Amino acid sequence: MAYLVNITFRAERDFVSLYHEIHAGESDAARQWYRGLKEAVLSLEEHPNRCPATPEKRQLRHLLYGNKPHIYRVIYRVMEKQKRVDILHVRHGARKKLRSSDLK
Repeated sequence: MAYLVNITFRAERDFVSLYHEIHAGESDAARQWYRGLKEAVLSLEEHPNRCPATPEKRQLRHLLYGNKPHIYRVIYRVMEKQKRVDILHVRHGARKKLRSSDLK
């Protein structure tokens, strides 16, 4: 059974910022990479538990996307009863550990 992928306001802001940071509007390669990231996120509707739990908080999971040194983490939680995946935050993998304030 498919899950609903819900992109939170915070995650949507992260996606918009990332789009501008990588200049996806001016570069075909950057736009293709960005679309791949979005497709990877949407693929969580089929198998959301395939990704590991985050080291910061066991209730959250993270999807890693990209190649070194450009790996991005998509932080999300699976709501089993509601059959929903909440995308909480998108960040570069090299950033410091996730804090609770990063999810607001």
